[in-house]
Amino acid sequence: MSVFRGAVGFYRQYRPGIPPTVAEVLDATALTGTPRRLLDVGTGTGLVVEALLGRFDDIIAIDNDADMLAAAEAALRPQLPTGTHLLLAGVTAEAFTPPAGWQADLVTICRAFHWLDQATVLARLDAQVSPQGAVAIFGDSSFWTATSDWKAAVRSVIQDFLGEQRRAGERTFQHHNRPYSDIMRESPFDQVEECVVPVTRIWTADSILGYLHSTSFAAPQLFGDRLDEFDDTIRVTLTRFSDTDTFPEDNEFLIRIGRRGRA
Repeated sequence: MSVFRGAVGFYRQYRPGIPPTVAEVLDATALTGTPRRLLDVGTGTGLVVEALLGRFDDIIAIDNDADMLAAAEAALRPQLPTGTHLLLAGVTAEAFTPPAGWQADLVTICRAFHWLDQATVLARLDAQVSPQGAVAIFGDSSFWTATSDWKAAVRSVIQDFLGEQRRAGERTFQHHNRPYSDIMRESPFDQVEECVVPVTRIWTADSILGYLHSTSFAAPQLFGDRLDEFDDTIRVTLTRFSDTDTFPEDNEFLIRIGRRGRA
C-alpha cells in the first residue's frame, strides 16, 4: 500500500513546485540536441516534468503509485508542448526498463531517493543514460526538519498525535544516514558536483495543513477520527507565531549531479 494513500489531492495542490532557478540548473546539466530525453524517477504528480516542459521533447516519468500517476496525467497532458512525447509508466525504479534503444540525457530524482534501493537504481541507470548523460538527485527540506520556531511547533503537534518517530504511512520512516553524494560516488555516476539553490516561501495556515496532509508523515488517514482535532490544534498553535496568517520559510534545494568518470 502506498505511503501516500489519501494524500494525492493535497500533494498536487499544496506541495511546492520546482522553482525556475532549479529548472535552469537542471536544463543546463543536459546536452542540447534532438531528441532531448528526460527520465523522471518517482515523478509523483509530475512537478519536475511540469517545471521542465518545453526543455525536453521526449519524456518518460515513472512512479509506482497509480493515483499519483493519474494526477500527473491530468495536470501534464493539457500543458504538453506540440511535438513533445510523454510516457507515464506505473513501475518502480528498481524494475523499470526503457523502450529499446531509449537513453536519457538527464535523469531527475526529486524528493524520492530515500524511498529507493539506491545502489540498485543507480546501477540500472547505467544502461538507461546516454554516454554524456547525467543523473540529478535533489530536494528541499521537509517540515520535519525544523528550521524555524513555527516549524518546530508544527512538528511537536504531529508528534503529540502520532508519536515521536517520523511516520512513513503505516510504518516508521527509515533514515538514510549517508550523504547521497557518497552513494553516487560508489555508482557509475561517480563524478559528482553539488549546487545549492536558495528558495523563500510564504505559507498560510491553510497551505501548511495542505502540505502536511500531502506527506507520508502526516497523511490524513494516519489521524483516524482525530483529523479535525489535529487540524484545529495546528491552527491554534500557529497563531502564536503570526497574527497575520503569514509564515515565512527560508529553504534550499541541494542538487547533486552525477556523471560517469572519464577513463
